[in-house]
Amino acid sequence: MAEQLDPKNVDKRTAARYIRAGQVDEKAYEKLLKALPDLADRTAPIDTTMADTDADDEESEEDAD
Repeated sequence: MAEQLDPKNVDKRTAARYIRAGQVDEKAYEKLLKALPDLADRTAPIDTTMADTDADDEESEEDAD
């Protein structure tokens, strides 16, 4: 049986580092990615609003003085 990949090692943000360090086999990682189901049809749009950062910037500049 093939060794299961540790989920912390397959996060796309860290996988390249683990592959370079030899902690994750690149072929096993690619196989895992290809085996993932396409869940694009299960997504939902998210509405967000950004806070006004101008007021925060002015306070930060005053604290720096």
